[in-house]
Amino acid sequence: MRIIVTGGAGFIGSAVIRQYINDTDYEVINLDALTYAGNLESLAEVDQSTRYTFEHVNICDIGEIQRVFQQYQPDAIMHLAAESHVDRSIDGPADFIQTNIVGTYNLLDVAKKYWDKLTGEKKERFRFHHVSTDEVYGDLEETGYFTEETSYAPSSPYSASKASSDHLVRAWHRTYGLPIVITNCSNNYGAYQFPEKLIPLVTLNALEGKLLPIYGKGDQIRDWLHVDDHARALRLVLETGKNGETYNIGGHNEKTNLEVVKTICSLLDNLVPDSPFIPHESLITYVADRPGHDLRYAIDADKIAADLGWTPQETFESGIEKTIQWYLANSEWCQHVQDGSYQRERLGTNTTKMNKQAG
Repeated sequence: MRIIVTGGAGFIGSAVIRQYINDTDYEVINLDALTYAGNLESLAEVDQSTRYTFEHVNICDIGEIQRVFQQYQPDAIMHLAAESHVDRSIDGPADFIQTNIVGTYNLLDVAKKYWDKLTGEKKERFRFHHVSTDEVYGDLEETGYFTEETSYAPSSPYSASKASSDHLVRAWHRTYGLPIVITNCSNNYGAYQFPEKLIPLVTLNALEGKLLPIYGKGDQIRDWLHVDDHARALRLVLETGKNGETYNIGGHNEKTNLEVVKTICSLLDNLVPDSPFIPHESLITYVADRPGHDLRYAIDADKIAADLGWTPQETFESGIEKTIQWYLANSEWCQHVQDGSYQRERLGTNTTKMNKQAG
């Protein structure tokens, strides 16, 4: 089987590719634009495989997408390429519209024309797997869970752009018959995550004795999913999911942001006993909340468990300790990934950039 993975140099995409190369005999074409969060070092353990190919392609370039489909004749596409950070979408929504909406349209357009020409078994087994987020559903009250039937109510430019792309994928299925599956996941964490996200950001800042900013009171609740569990679920959905169906993927690990940060601080106290910043919890500081910040996300993952037999292997306790140990053991990767423009500054408060782009 030959699969195109878009965004394969990113956090989740690289986890998927590592599993495909290490655990299967599939061929993988990694299609990535290598924007700020894309890092080929995340694929160092598999990049010498004869079954792995990298294509430096932006999904906004439809001509290049056409070339890749014609050259490699894939059996499936797993689409993860996206601008994905809420704070960045507040500062500059234009990139999110282009990549997440227009880029997805480009992939659908090329995939549909490619699929139209297929015949026999190859046409029958082709799938377009669109990977999305639980943020498209908006937020929840203190009780209840997102299901596959939950209405969309996105709150940020990021989640609105992902909701738009979800709707496009469903439209290409209903209108043109393109065989698709969609997954919506909860918050991911694990090794190789770009340090603008909460867990690596807090870990690296704490190690350097920098303040640990908590939005508002830190009472925002997220369902945490280890990236390796997510990658296993994505592979399973692509290979065995029912055509046209949506599957929610969650970790069954609801934690407030403050709980997560305090857990990281406690682990660092134990794992780095000679740190001059113990107790690391003393570095916590409270800052103004993000505009439009959703209070609670929680996934009902019963459908994927019942229909496909997937459940997460990692608890939050086991997964977070493995994650912190990985960052401690891979300081060189952390340094390299931050050699670009991002230096762990707060994002999501700059209205000047947004106004410039809007104008």
